[in-house]
Amino acid sequence: MEDPNKLQRKMSTAGESLYKTLGLDKGASQDAIKKSYRKLALRHHPDKNPDNPEAAEKFKEINNANSILSDENKRKIYDEYGSMGLYVAEQFGEDSVKYYFLMSKCWFKTLVVCCGIFTCCCCFCCCCFCCGKGKTSENDDNVAYMDPEDLEAEIREQDAAGHHVIVIQPSADASKGAVTSSGENAPIVMQPHATSGAS
Repeated sequence: MEDPNKLQRKMSTAGESLYKTLGLDKGASQDAIKKSYRKLALRHHPDKNPDNPEAAEKFKEINNANSILSDENKRKIYDEYGSMGLYVAEQFGEDSVKYYFLMSKCWFKTLVVCCGIFTCCCCFCCCCFCCGKGKTSENDDNVAYMDPEDLEAEIREQDAAGHHVIVIQPSADASKGAVTSSGENAPIVMQPHATSGAS
């Protein structure tokens, strides 16, 4: 278990401490990393130093440094953004690292604030729905309401006047010689639309 009094390491953005753990300069070749790792791993292996807990801790650091520096993607992120970049890649994915650091830059934050101020909108795209400028006017809410009883009375008047529109003509049944009024060949009757101004 870890000692609670031990100071925790801060995450760096320099990307140099893993190289120092292996005793190398930043930008060392893969062969140099392998050679240095093997030499230090043998020196600090817990089996060779059973009574030394610091050697086991150093061995863990050496393994961690080797695992990151031997992976091309992790090494590229570490070289550019440091251990903070590795943490962001672990949390949000390797593709999100550059966007995270872009959005954390001072000039980007200033740009977002300025866009918000100039557009007078909290989402700075000025869609105007958030601040109320794009809401519909109250006149659009005054839609003509028709009472259902009035509507039924209008339909009865049209039925009484006999203004039916027949869309399909009935066909003669060849076997009986009569016109069918129900079923597949029945006519479809539609009511004519009311003229404007009628209520």
